[in-house]
Amino acid sequence: EQEMSYKLPLLGKIAAGLPIEAVQDNESVDIASMFLSPGRYALRVKGNSMIDEGIHDGDVIICQHADSARDGQIVVALVDNEGATLKKLRRNRDSSITLVPANNNHEPQTYACDRVRVQGIFVGLLRMAR
Repeated sequence: EQEMSYKLPLLGKIAAGLPIEAVQDNESVDIASMFLSPGRYALRVKGNSMIDEGIHDGDVIICQHADSARDGQIVVALVDNEGATLKKLRRNRDSSITLVPANNNHEPQTYACDRVRVQGIFVGLLRMAR
């Protein structure tokens, strides 16, 4: 029985500015290790509060299960055990936590640390052309 490969050929680099020389690379991208590792899960994004991080409404994000995160990481945060949100984590000196959006039209939200539980860390996203 043939084993299915979850690798795509990485054919080279593509310019998103001035054109660059097309040079063939003999590499591959291991989709399985990026997205199918243990503890990984997907969520569909609703809203545009993280748009300046390149995370758009309708994107599917890949997260790693975690119950803690470093300052500045983008996390799945559960607030008051009821609402989950994707924001950048900021720990404050008074031990409160601020959930920081990546969109100037949205306000940061600050909570007592016992009101926020990290549930995962953002690791990447999938976006198909619409």
